[in-house]
Amino acid sequence: MGIIIKPIVTEKMTGISEKMNRYGFRVSPDANKIEIKKAVEEMYNVKVTDVNTINYAGKKKSRYTKGGVVVGSVSAFKKAIVSVREGDKIDFYSNI
Repeated sequence: MGIIIKPIVTEKMTGISEKMNRYGFRVSPDANKIEIKKAVEEMYNVKVTDVNTINYAGKKKSRYTKGGVVVGSVSAFKKAIVSVREGDKIDFYSNI
């Protein structure tokens, strides 16, 4: 499995990327900032200036249904917010 799992394309993240040249990625939990920087630079041909990472813990969820209580969990993941050099841009929709 690679370092970058998928880009985060939400309304909030799109607004941040348009204003501040910052992009979000869901990354491998054991990846560090240097590996993330190299992977983004190779994949998108941009110059990365800063990388911030956030670890999200998994949570227990339950809901009530006709058949009783259904208990499950949301998996843990790691998110990276990558700042790119002024003038560089990442287009997630170019491959579609």
